[in-house]
This record gives sequence, C-alpha cells and structure tokens, in this order.
Amino acid sequence: MQNTQLDHRAYRPTGAKRALCLLAHNVQRPANVGSLFRIADALGVEKLFLTGRSCTPAHPKARKAARTTEQRVPSVHADDPLPIVAALKQAGYRIVSLEISSTSIDLAELPVVPGDRICLVLGNESAGVCQPLLDVSDATVHIPMCGENSSMNVASACAIATYVIARKLG
Repeated sequence: MQNTQLDHRAYRPTGAKRALCLLAHNVQRPANVGSLFRIADALGVEKLFLTGRSCTPAHPKARKAARTTEQRVPSVHADDPLPIVAALKQAGYRIVSLEISSTSIDLAELPVVPGDRICLVLGNESAGVCQPLLDVSDATVHIPMCGENSSMNVASACAIATYVIARKLG
C-alpha cells in the first residue's frame, strides 16, 4: 500500500478538550502568542490566559501566526496573573510552571492521573517564569536539554510540555 499525504480537508477534528489550560505571563512576541493558540487548539487545551505584558490575539502578527485558532480557543487577558492562579487553584487546578529551577523536575516525571486539572505556566521569552509565579506553583518542570543552550523558544517548549501533559491526562 502506498503512503500518500492527505489533503487538509481530509482531517476530521475530534473537538476533545482536556482539563488543561495555559497561562502565559509577559510573552511579548506576537508570533509566540499566535503559536500558543495553535498549540492549544491542536492539543485540546480548554483556555489560554495571557497576563502582564503578553501580546493579545488582536495583534496582526499574532493573528497571522494563530491562523484562526484564536477564534476557537477561549482566552482572557489580565494584568495580574496571581488572581487567576488563585481562582484556578480554588477550582481544583494544579499550577505547573515550565522553568528550570533549583526544585524543578523532569517533565516526564510529573505525576499526572486521569481527572487531574492542570494549568501550565509559561514565562517571558528572555526572563522565564517570574519568582511570584514560581512561588505559587504546585510543581515546576523542565525539559531535559542535551545541547549547550539551556533553553528553547517558549512556543516550542510549550508544545513539548503540553503534549506530554495532555498524553498523561488521557
């Protein structure tokens, strides 16, 4: 049997959503924000919180990168992420920051069981996740790196982490 690439029209979305949301704090580059919407749409993320100086999906470059996914993924913009985190915790979400830190664990080692509700926190392209968000996190995870560089693009890291967590959630 020949392996033939399918046309995009052949794709049938499942529409499944997971108990997983993203909180992006001070993610300023429009292309990164647009990519977060595409990742959220592709992996069944239920909501995207954009806080601080994060670019909004109204920015033309963010909208271009999002390729209409900003219309399907619910999002909220707020200046201060801490009230959002408090509300999410009240609703039963675990707050998991994606950052290398003195107590971070390998992303693959994050304990997740079906029924968990998780908010993945992403930080600024240069500075990472700020200390106040690390302080209120229930866990901090990192992606083990092999190269000389100790970090990667926030959207790329988000895609990896969201995929791993989504698979664990089932």
